Amino acid sequence: MNNNLKKYRNEKGLTLAQLSKKTNLSAGYLCHLENGGRVNPSHNTMLKISNVLNKSVNDIFFEIK
Repeated sequence: MNNNLKKYRNEKGLTLAQLSKKTNLSAGYLCHLENGGRVNPSHNTMLKISNVLNKSVNDIFFEIK
């Protein structure tokens, strides 16, 4: 999965640990999402992340061409 998670996390000035705390998702899992080691996160997971980063799920997880 090609996503913009790392880009938007960095724009917000959050570390993986901070995002982990805010989303209640493990930092390891978030790292895997950022680096493509994990694909197909649940809708609930995508919503948690998008709410914290104040971006839409589409902006973060789906590349619209």
